[in-house]
Amino acid sequence: MRGLLLVLVSTAWTLAAAQYYYQGLMDYLENRLSAMEDRMQLYQHQSHGVHTELQNFRKRAAETVDGLKNQHLDLFKDLERAAVRLEQLERDMDAVEIRTSPRACGNAADRVLEQEVWRREEEEEEGEWEEEWEEGYTTVSDCVEILSAIRSVKILKRVGGAKGLWTRDPSSSRVYVFNGTSGDAVYQFDSVREFSSSAGVAGGRLIRLPSDWTGAGGAVYNGYLYYVHQETRTDVQLVKFDLMSGAVSDAAVFPAEGGAPVYELNPETVADVAADDEGLWVLYAASGAEPNINLAKLDRDSLDIEQIWDTGCPREKAEAAFVICGTVYVAYNTRLASRSRLQCLFDVNGVVVNEEAPLLYFPRRYGAHASLKYNPEERQLYAWDDGYQIIYRLSLKRKLLL
Repeated sequence: MRGLLLVLVSTAWTLAAAQYYYQGLMDYLENRLSAMEDRMQLYQHQSHGVHTELQNFRKRAAETVDGLKNQHLDLFKDLERAAVRLEQLERDMDAVEIRTSPRACGNAADRVLEQEVWRREEEEEEGEWEEEWEEGYTTVSDCVEILSAIRSVKILKRVGGAKGLWTRDPSSSRVYVFNGTSGDAVYQFDSVREFSSSAGVAGGRLIRLPSDWTGAGGAVYNGYLYYVHQETRTDVQLVKFDLMSGAVSDAAVFPAEGGAPVYELNPETVADVAADDEGLWVLYAASGAEPNINLAKLDRDSLDIEQIWDTGCPREKAEAAFVICGTVYVAYNTRLASRSRLQCLFDVNGVVVNEEAPLLYFPRRYGAHASLKYNPEERQLYAWDDGYQIIYRLSLKRKLLL
């Protein structure tokens, strides 16, 4: 009996201890769950706060973007108004420069102000313009003349890329277009009128050359197309292509060491072929280290170099050049395209010196000349300016021979 009592007492004590332990475990679990609930509530509160802040940030960002858009529109309008005022100021400054420049043309009648040029173009009737530009030209026979003024300008159209060249064969009415800075395609039009009325360069007759031309230095002269082909950086060739037979007539390696550009502002042009009453010329840079533009007189039949001159005209900031009666005229500009000007010349006969030459400005244009091609039969320049095809009519006067 006593043993049974001891067993019962031991069991009761064990049960009591177990109950106490169980109660402690439940209390611990309850405390942990309560702490987790508190943390979950804190997390929810913080998450709500972050969400609210994010929404506020998005709202403020949207308002800021809208404000910036409005400021951008206001700034754009201000820039447009400033551009109009700057354009007017530029015209006024150009007029003052032409009137007061110590190197301006001596004859006031030869001076061409920009406002007169554009007003003249607007006042002329289109039919009269076309007839005049197509057929009205005079041949210079004795070739003892020098450029005195840019008489007028005609913007023919805008077609093709920003750079290229177009020119007219002095021996015919055909016009040739080199679109871009390289390729094997040249487009031929029967006249300036046909080119003007065409939808694009592809409207002309396509001429495929046997090799690529490089840069805006090509020329067309008496039925032959002359272009610069650069096989490698150091191998510069001048190619003579017969337009009648469609075959290469001759080719010659040109002494342009390293393929250095002749004009700093048009680095694609490593040599520039020019034609005048005395024949063919090539403007080039002897090397990258040579600061000045060189001039070579070519034999039009064999492409042999007859004579070479250092023109003394720097390549720096030069954009294009042309030759009239053995006198080189170099056009200069700025890296940010501005008013182009003829401020350096070189006369192979030494009659005209650069210091005595007039400083001539081109009428205001759209960008920078990629090419200037003189036609001796018409006394005109065919210019390519930021995709615009332009004709400049020139006034010439006799050189003061010593």
